[in-house]
Amino acid sequence: MSVNFSNILNKQQRKAIGNAVLTPFSWAFRVIVWIRNACFNIGLLKEEKFSVPVVSVGNITVGGTGKTPHVEYIIENLCRQYNIGVLSRGYKRTTHGFILATESLSPRDIGDEPFQIFHKFGNLITLAVCEKRVKGIREMLRINPDINLILLDDAFQHRYVKPKVNIVLIDYNRPPFTDKMLPLGFLREPLSSLLRADIVVVTKCPADMKPVDVRMMKENLELIPAQELFYSSIKYGEPKSVFPINSPQLTSLTWLQPDDLILGLTGIANPRTFVRYLKGFSAKVKVIHFDDHHYFTRDDFKYIFNMFNSMPGRRKFIVTTEKDAVRILNNPYFPPTMRDFVYFIPIKVGFRDYEVHDFIEVLQKKINESAAPTQQYYDSDN
Repeated sequence: MSVNFSNILNKQQRKAIGNAVLTPFSWAFRVIVWIRNACFNIGLLKEEKFSVPVVSVGNITVGGTGKTPHVEYIIENLCRQYNIGVLSRGYKRTTHGFILATESLSPRDIGDEPFQIFHKFGNLITLAVCEKRVKGIREMLRINPDINLILLDDAFQHRYVKPKVNIVLIDYNRPPFTDKMLPLGFLREPLSSLLRADIVVVTKCPADMKPVDVRMMKENLELIPAQELFYSSIKYGEPKSVFPINSPQLTSLTWLQPDDLILGLTGIANPRTFVRYLKGFSAKVKVIHFDDHHYFTRDDFKYIFNMFNSMPGRRKFIVTTEKDAVRILNNPYFPPTMRDFVYFIPIKVGFRDYEVHDFIEVLQKKINESAAPTQQYYDSDN
């Protein structure tokens, strides 16, 4: 006779058992990360510097801190002062090795986020993907010697490249000082690794963030005076048709009524902010969530549209994220009859005025300043 333990144990007991099981693995992972970082710090593993300044945009947690819109913000503000090269790993692409982005490539070739960045900025940047960042930078500079600034996407843990400026993003809703190391929590590295950062940005800050919240965040992060701290928030634009050839039926979420329906569709690491935004309007909201970077199959679309068609609503729309729209637009399984009903919400980041310095001015200063004496930091948590 089988026993259903989930019915016997309450939620708190199950959580305690899960924590007990995962804690040894979390400590083992912490030790491995500490050893690896120590090897870089003492020179057993080599960090390569380049004559062209390199800016790394990364995080110390798994997914969902807003790297892509922050990379786009930097490009938008610096693309007229620099010949920018953007290098990404191209997560979940179906290809391997170094690939230079061109108009003929799809999200499956270079990854959804690099594809989105490339098609936003086109000839203003040179974009490539490569698992090995040192090799990728060398190849980009060989192909385009005019590049004089390189942005590395999600490369804080990839220490084989020594960046001129290290930017680390932290989600306001999931601060690292309340988190734990993988697999018990979401931390890739301990909080003390933030000492390698030159700039820390607290992302997805709420509109009603109070001065006491700012002060507590700053105190809990325990940064040193040489490090700059900024706060940013997501700015949502008006909905746009995923298939722009069609005349838009939805130009604003504000005119939706309580008897209208939004079916939210997400395949991102942390959809909470997006879902909260959708639920701030009058329409009824249902959400279907897939894993981060999910490539939609024929069966996925069949499930999505069966649910969409079965739901009551005077007017009904599917609303997705900008990153998901890239994978939908280039997906051969998307039913043409549904193109009039699917929209995405474009996003940008805006920096809050809690600090007296301007983010771009500080970044440019750090890009242009002479190299400071090397300092080594060690994980004091171990």
